[in-house]
Amino acid sequence: MNIEDYPKTTIILRDVSYQQAQAIVKAASVFDKQFAVEVTLNTPNAFEIIKKLKEEFGENIYIGSGTVRTLEDVKKSIEAACDFILGPHTFTAEMINLGKENNILTVPAAMTPSEVHDMFSRGADIVKVFPAAVVTPRFFSDIQAPLGELSLMAVGGVSKENVKEFFNYGTKYVGIGSGMFPKDVLESLKHDELVKVLNQYITHINQ
Repeated sequence: MNIEDYPKTTIILRDVSYQQAQAIVKAASVFDKQFAVEVTLNTPNAFEIIKKLKEEFGENIYIGSGTVRTLEDVKKSIEAACDFILGPHTFTAEMINLGKENNILTVPAAMTPSEVHDMFSRGADIVKVFPAAVVTPRFFSDIQAPLGELSLMAVGGVSKENVKEFFNYGTKYVGIGSGMFPKDVLESLKHDELVKVLNQYITHINQ
């Protein structure tokens, strides 16, 4: 996939059932690829969930693997036909290259200017700054002053309440957990209610 097509917001699904993931992806797919959905690999049966989501919704929404930590994780993500991979730490050049060879967007994590620079030097498409709440939104504009415009993603502590601040400080992408949905909506998994929450989010960040 091309980075130009990647949406601004990735919904992070951790420790969810297929039923929960399916309901959230179905709601997100209504919004014409304004969301991507990541299933973290520390979720039970993660690869099976990713594969099934791709088969059912792959034409309408990007589905990826999260918490990717090893070359073996990359290989299994490729087998599950994911569109992108995100990690909680830096990726080796081998991991990034394997992703590129298979047309998968690579998003390793970093926290310092040196780590960010190193990841882009290895060919990363986007660098995830994690945990973003620790460095604060201002970090994203400060780091780009000397390094230039960068494709950075804020993950870790990003919420509906502070997401606009991250975008205002030059963040191109954000990752938000399923906590963006109220507890009662997550419990009921009613399609209209899930869509309503996502629509409110889209309206909020576009104001």
